[in-house]
Amino acid sequence: MSDLATESDIERARNDPAFRQQLLAHNLEKLLSALNTMRKNNDKDPKSARLIKEGVDLAVKLADRLHQKERHPGSNAA
Repeated sequence: MSDLATESDIERARNDPAFRQQLLAHNLEKLLSALNTMRKNNDKDPKSARLIKEGVDLAVKLADRLHQKERHPGSNAA
């Protein structure tokens, strides 16, 4: 899987639940890695703090989607 999701990846994710989960998990890992790098840089810039907060909010949403699918394997919620 490449670094960025392509249009074909997104189309495939719409039709392939297993691939959708893989895509979500991959992007969650990338997001958490980027957040960790930003945190380590310990930048005191308010813009960075806002971006980290937004990133954490997005990570929580992605994790919720992944766990929701695990709890309800037959649903198409993700």
